[in-house]
Amino acid sequence: MQDPTSSLSLAAALDHGPADKRISILRQIGAGGSISEAARTVGVSYKAAWQALDTLTNLAGVPLVERVVGGAGGGGAVLTPAGQALLDAAQAMDAARAEVLARLSGQAPVAARLGLRTSMRNQWPCVVEALQTQGPLVRVELRGADSAAAALRLAARITHESAELLGLAPGLPVLALAKATAVQVRAGLADQAAGENCWPARVTRVARGDAGDEVAAQLDAGVHMVGFADAGSGLRARARVLLSLPETALALAVVS
Repeated sequence: MQDPTSSLSLAAALDHGPADKRISILRQIGAGGSISEAARTVGVSYKAAWQALDTLTNLAGVPLVERVVGGAGGGGAVLTPAGQALLDAAQAMDAARAEVLARLSGQAPVAARLGLRTSMRNQWPCVVEALQTQGPLVRVELRGADSAAAALRLAARITHESAELLGLAPGLPVLALAKATAVQVRAGLADQAAGENCWPARVTRVARGDAGDEVAAQLDAGVHMVGFADAGSGLRARARVLLSLPETALALAVVS
């Protein structure tokens, strides 16, 4: 019989590290056999707990939790062998990570950011300034965390469940991420007033292509950003441009 954990993708499931609450939810399910109790213990909604399980299962590639129907307790949930293997791996990674960060001391925040593997080329250390509930979403207002990027202002719109799982609160350091393809670059608009997710900049590099011109730029706010202009934009190095990014296209990561 095939080992039920043989197809478990530990690297994918643990790639984002222990910063959010997904592994904690899985651990509480293993300890108590209840998804609702795990949600209460970790401090998230039942819906957020299920979102966490769905995400982990998608990343792992195999079921991590099984529902148990009936019985004296009315049913519950148990970890699959793959779920337990994932918890064991997470515990080992936590111990190794703590040892490495202790050795790095003051370099730890930078090292932690470098350890986050992602296809998104735009990444900025930020701090949460405010959270605003807007229907089913939460608008997260951010500012640049580094002294060189103190003028940077961004905003992201994420679900309530995602905000819960990340433990977002004012003052929390986060990493803001955006795909280059989500950033629009427009010429001749750099004198417009800058706002959240709308930044005047100066072009540093252009790579022309049939599907669009890839543009690297230095923002007046003090950071670099990569985006795309329409094909045949005619942009050149040192040209003034305006970069913009939809709030729903900005992703957030918490690095502990």
